[in-house]
Amino acid sequence: MSPITRRTFLKTSALAAGAGLASRLTRSAWADPVGANDAVRIGIIGLGNKGGDHLKQLQGLPGVRVVALCDVDPRILSKALEGLKGRQIAPFATTVARALLARSDVDAVVIATPNHWHALLTVWACQAGKDVYVEKPMSHTVWEGQKMIEAAGKYGRVVQVGTQHRSDPGLLAAGRYLREGHFGKMLHVHAVYFNLRKDIGYRLPWYPDWLNYDMFCGPAPMAPLERASLHYDWHWSWATGNGDLGNNGVHLLDMCLFFTGHQAPPRRILCLGGRYVVADRAETPNSIIAVYDYPEVPFIFEHRGLPAKPGVEYMDQTRGVRFGIVVQCEGGYFAGMNGGAVYDNNDKLVMKFPGDGGAGHMPNFLGTVRSRRVADLVAPCDVAHTGASLCHFGNISYRIGATAGLGQVRASLEAVPAAGKYLDGLAKNLGANGVDLSRDPFRLGQWIQAEGDNIAQVESGSEAALERARFLLRETHRPPYAIPDQV
Repeated sequence: MSPITRRTFLKTSALAAGAGLASRLTRSAWADPVGANDAVRIGIIGLGNKGGDHLKQLQGLPGVRVVALCDVDPRILSKALEGLKGRQIAPFATTVARALLARSDVDAVVIATPNHWHALLTVWACQAGKDVYVEKPMSHTVWEGQKMIEAAGKYGRVVQVGTQHRSDPGLLAAGRYLREGHFGKMLHVHAVYFNLRKDIGYRLPWYPDWLNYDMFCGPAPMAPLERASLHYDWHWSWATGNGDLGNNGVHLLDMCLFFTGHQAPPRRILCLGGRYVVADRAETPNSIIAVYDYPEVPFIFEHRGLPAKPGVEYMDQTRGVRFGIVVQCEGGYFAGMNGGAVYDNNDKLVMKFPGDGGAGHMPNFLGTVRSRRVADLVAPCDVAHTGASLCHFGNISYRIGATAGLGQVRASLEAVPAAGKYLDGLAKNLGANGVDLSRDPFRLGQWIQAEGDNIAQVESGSEAALERARFLLRETHRPPYAIPDQV
């Protein structure tokens, strides 16, 4: 596919610009219940790593036809189409999401774009009469999640979120086992994501010239790039991503909610950390402790993006886990993520819970598209909103914080005693990588008090800090890519 010309750029920008188009888009033929033998016709928006995985999975599922593909990057779109050669599949292809959503032969869409597009595309799809499978985190801000829930309800759409571990049979069984009290009371959950994050580089400001960059930015500011790569590394920009707390932490926090049964944000949230060793253009931290102060069973999320020591690429682990949760109970603990196992407090294996990573998650969505029984969804948007909001609240705490000495950091965590132990572990990892916290201290967030989807107060009592925190609940959308107050 040839690069987009200036004329094509202006034309596609105009196609995307009409926010009022939604009311005129063709209603899907799947607005009503259908027979079990009819194929679900799928369009995929976003064909990068995750979207490409969805394309492969959907081709192998019965009763499904991939009829449309969309990616704003013509190179990625072309590669996806090339991969379909010889498979007798010739889907409609476009770089403009609204063109896909306008088609009457698309019943449901899979959205696997950067985070800042998730909510707007979900709202547009619901308005167009399409069901939606949207990747995690479902939203870029707390307010966006509210709008997605409202759109799904108003237009009667099936909206599933890609927090697929809720479909992992091992995790489901382990959660039930612990809640039945076999190991006594749950004490706290340690959510662990130890994954090497390398330097993403630095370039003088530049614009990619092979795609419609205005459309790529969408709701976010159309600012020049200063990192080396356009794709994936958008995770580490606040305008387009949510850092590793929102990228992979959302899976872990969602499982924390499932295991403990918590259904709302905790009374207080605090996040601390920093970006260490690498000197690149990323804005988000690569070393994090986020504390969710539920009085019954608190969560402590820990991310380490640096290796176990300089010069290696392997990571630390805790109780055998690098990506997963450790649920500490009075009589033992569970450790895992794709399934897992329970151990007594002497680390003796008690029982295994084999898992599959959530292989049934997409089939669950497709089955609900057919039946219209929304109660059958494993991860509907109203449930997934809580997990996404935990990520957003944590990031807000971090962003309104300031640098602080290790003593002050420890004092801030005294209300949740378990957090101090994990702070020591993170500090040890940083020390092993040559970080002197006395010279390069943590950024200590403020404790923020959540009140539903709002922030009631911040630790400092500062009106300016509270105003900033509440702004970050919604942020701003760039016209014409703004979600209206009334969806």
